[in-house]
Amino acid sequence: MRHRTTRFRLTQKPAHSRLLQRNLVTSLLLYEVVRTTRSRAKVVQPVVDRLITIAKRKSPQQAIRAINAYVTDRNACRKIMEVLVGRYAKRPSGLTRAVAVGSRKGDGAQLVDLSLIDAVQPQTAKEQEAEKKTASKKKAVSAKKA
Repeated sequence: MRHRTTRFRLTQKPAHSRLLQRNLVTSLLLYEVVRTTRSRAKVVQPVVDRLITIAKRKSPQQAIRAINAYVTDRNACRKIMEVLVGRYAKRPSGLTRAVAVGSRKGDGAQLVDLSLIDAVQPQTAKEQEAEKKTASKKKAVSAKKA
């Protein structure tokens, strides 16, 4: 008997489900933040942790082969090997975080922002505008002093 072997399942055909999972993992590795449903995030989290752990533990050649067999973009593998391994060298597990955002309007699905821990957050449009304003004020003040 195989007790407690249930996994998180996505309600699609198996091939479509696998490809959706691979694409989400690749996007999360490339962009470090992905907005998705809670059930999809639960499926993706252990896979991302496993891929980064493989990169930390195995030799570089073995790790590259194993990661490229899963991700759909070679840049994701390159990012794991060059950036993420160094970032998470001292962290044994728990490399992703799912923060509840709300629900989707169309069907009411619960949305989460799935992100890598210690990820560099991209700036919003408001933050960029505020940064430009402060930079222009500093230039104006320094021009008046000179």
